Amino acid sequence: MDVRVGRIVVLGGGTAGWMAAAALATGLPRCRIEVVESEEIGTVGVGEATFPSIRSYHRLLGINEAAFLRATNGTCKLGIRFCDWRAPGEDYFHTFGDLGRMDGIESVWGQYRRLLGAAADGPADLGALGEQCLPTAMAMQGRFAPPGPQGSPQFDYAYHFDASLYAAFLRDIAQGRGVRRIEGRMVEARRRPDGAIAGLTLADGRQVDGDLFIDCSGFASLLLGGAMNEPFIDYSHWLPVDRAWACPSARQDADIAPYTRATALDAGWAWRIPLQNRIGNGHVFSSRFIDEARAREQLLARLDGPALAEPRLLRFTTGRRARFWVGNVVALGLSSGFLEPLESTSIYLIQSGLGRLMTLLHGAPNVPAPAIEAYNAGLARQFERIRDFIILHYCLSERRDTPFWQAMTSMTLPDSLTYKIHAWRQAGVLHQYDEEGFGASSWLAVHAGMQHWPQRLDPTLAEVPDAQALLWLRERRRQIAAAAAAVPPHGAWLDRVLAA
Repeated sequence: MDVRVGRIVVLGGGTAGWMAAAALATGLPRCRIEVVESEEIGTVGVGEATFPSIRSYHRLLGINEAAFLRATNGTCKLGIRFCDWRAPGEDYFHTFGDLGRMDGIESVWGQYRRLLGAAADGPADLGALGEQCLPTAMAMQGRFAPPGPQGSPQFDYAYHFDASLYAAFLRDIAQGRGVRRIEGRMVEARRRPDGAIAGLTLADGRQVDGDLFIDCSGFASLLLGGAMNEPFIDYSHWLPVDRAWACPSARQDADIAPYTRATALDAGWAWRIPLQNRIGNGHVFSSRFIDEARAREQLLARLDGPALAEPRLLRFTTGRRARFWVGNVVALGLSSGFLEPLESTSIYLIQSGLGRLMTLLHGAPNVPAPAIEAYNAGLARQFERIRDFIILHYCLSERRDTPFWQAMTSMTLPDSLTYKIHAWRQAGVLHQYDEEGFGASSWLAVHAGMQHWPQRLDPTLAEVPDAQALLWLRERRRQIAAAAAAVPPHGAWLDRVLAA
């Protein structure tokens, strides 16, 4: 069934709904766009960490960075610090930067790993692999500045922000560009003879008709999962965490860390997200291995400062809908599926689906059925690639200290992930499928952080004499350390930008 796109109705506000509305209003000014949301229905609103793609979304909408940071209590994010994942007391950093060349004789990680076994003065002289990466060095020193002009070291970064304030910020933009907001709670989705949605009936009897409906109704998935009855594909046999306690706390430190922290716990992990005015905290756990009360205690015991609210419990199942676009309903955000927020991918997946949707809608009066099939296939692959990347964090761990970690490190892996691990372990190949959510440098960050190295390296690496390779890495490390030391503390940079 081809789908007309003249009148677009977004069901639900929150981050997903207002991201969609703002983008649609910007890219499709001739369409009538309406958002139906109810103040009676709360939003999840704890997804405060993002992926670097959010900056591309802001550029397309013409959003000023300082205005955004000011409106959302935002901070900047250079990556994620993983604590206690390989073993208690150890940590590593997943940076959004890179390590220079990833292959050939100038491969930074390849020469580094080769020299660990060949250098007379050993690993101490080489330092940690992260010291070969500028944003990692900046993050570990609590420093931040955006990348300089072309020719200087380039890297990417993301943001932390208050999700409720972000939705309000985007709502103002969307309404300023012609989006109509309708306050109301949907009680029925009226169907057309061909099975598509004709319109929504609200609790007060009003009717909201449209051609295309964007389901941003959260876990309820009122349109895709409810009205269209699209089945859910469960990933919990690989990712069994199904609960999260979330709680804000007072900031105690004067400095603001430019990264998210994820700390492995007995039956899951805890997040720490620094904002300008507070710290966002959460404990993601599996109810099969720990009860809710004990998980709540573990979260409260970890807070840096006084709790600013009672902890809030979220229940979920990891997985996705079999299709994301059915008839004239497209789901974005939690209504389409959910992957645990270990790598801050929720907003990235909203943006990915929205970007694909905008490409199909732009300049076309209708979308043909084959394009909808391709949309569904592409997003399904992307969900699976990101699922595999999250599983990687667990399956490489050496922890066996609790039943949860024993289960996570002994599970049967998806075939797609098994092959990628085999290619790396056997020959140091960071194999990339299509529709990857994370590039090779991200996969390397986890492998290296877990001390999971290939059994053999590219033999051409040895064409560079040991002394020359060692000198090169030492000099690179020195230059990166000097560059990081010249960058202001993250808090000082924020103060300057926000005051401008």
